Amino acid sequence: MNTISEKELDEKNRKLWLRALGALQTGNLDYGIELMHPVVKDNPGFLEGRKALRQAQVARKKKQKKKFFSLGGDKLGIMKLKSQIKGDPLAALPLIEKALDEDPHSVDANELLHQVAARLEFHELAIFALETIREGHPDNTKKMHDLAQYYLTLDDPEKAAEVYQIIATKDPSDMIAVKGSKDATARASMRKGRWEEGFKASMKSEEESLELEAQSRTGMTREQVEGLLGKALEEYAADQNNLAVSKKVASLYERLEDWANAAQFYQWAYHLSKGDTALERKAAQMDENRIEADVEAKEKEVEAMGNTPEAEAAGKELEELKRERSLRMVDEARKRVEGNPTDPQLRFEYGHHLFNAGEYSEAIPQLQRARNNPHLRTRTLLLLGRCYEAKKMYDLAEGQLEEALSELSVMDNTKKDVLYMLALVCESMDKKDKYLDYLKRIYESDYGYRDVAQRVESSYGS
Repeated sequence: MNTISEKELDEKNRKLWLRALGALQTGNLDYGIELMHPVVKDNPGFLEGRKALRQAQVARKKKQKKKFFSLGGDKLGIMKLKSQIKGDPLAALPLIEKALDEDPHSVDANELLHQVAARLEFHELAIFALETIREGHPDNTKKMHDLAQYYLTLDDPEKAAEVYQIIATKDPSDMIAVKGSKDATARASMRKGRWEEGFKASMKSEEESLELEAQSRTGMTREQVEGLLGKALEEYAADQNNLAVSKKVASLYERLEDWANAAQFYQWAYHLSKGDTALERKAAQMDENRIEADVEAKEKEVEAMGNTPEAEAAGKELEELKRERSLRMVDEARKRVEGNPTDPQLRFEYGHHLFNAGEYSEAIPQLQRARNNPHLRTRTLLLLGRCYEAKKMYDLAEGQLEEALSELSVMDNTKKDVLYMLALVCESMDKKDKYLDYLKRIYESDYGYRDVAQRVESSYGS
């Protein structure tokens, strides 16, 4: 079974899906979950919908004060579901989703979901089911072994090695996990080695290999980079369809901060690669850097003019440039999401640009779809909090920011940003004690952070 995107939903289900997201946005979990069930029932391959449904189920479970009897532990109910799987696995999916309403981390129900997905060859869902068990039961190493084995079945040794390593860390005496980690790591290294050999074989000469190695070194002068660029452009003139050379030229222009040319060559490399999304993203980033540089140059120009008559006209040009920047970045981000709707990084970038453009309501659903990614989660929660704060939905902003704070242990810049935003939200809600508490935690760590010192010290009347 293939995964489908939101764009592939029919009109009826797409409307239900958007209404469900709106309900979750306002904290109406029961209604959001109710709306999501028919969407995933009619569209079994809509993995994004299942993930959102599971997230809502987990959030509701956390909020429930009274413990309900879990169908996940109801052996009779599980037996009935197992018999349904044998007869019609596809028809069993909605029944399993209903079971997960009561206990979204149920080992039995998620194991059934995994079995059904595996029979249907819906491997992404099969993995998601086992990952859900791991999330809810981090000490259940038996199911982690199943997860690692399934990753190996899908020929993903890197993921398998990660899971085996987690098991070995929890139980150093588990020799199967220790050996599995070593074997999977070796298998991943061999694959990488074969790729590197193929890459090196594509080099035209040892001299080119050495030159590319030189590019990767830090500390080169501008003159050295320009020298490498001159040679690379000669190679490009000899063969404009050489992907490696086009990427090299783009990278050197990027080092020189020549954003316009870097964008042009990354875009050409993307064309030659026949769809490498990393190159497409690079091209877009270079174009964004170009626009940003134009804005910064105009800002300096306006500042240098002071209060002259010319400054007013230049200021209008600056505002127009900023507006053009926001609209362009939003449009480019939207196109990238449409091209790859399951990529959480692209969703985050789209949400970020919408936020910068002041389109807070449009940014929220994009960010909600990105926050399940562990590498983006904290930044996404912070940005969601800022969206809610901008819409004066202070209680929702506080909830997102507190969730982000609970996952941060080190007092780095991200944690300071979260604490500062929480302080501002609490100030708006007239929660003076919490407002000061958040600021003092920053004050004790970084006296010079923003206006924290002035805010804290003024509270003492000094």
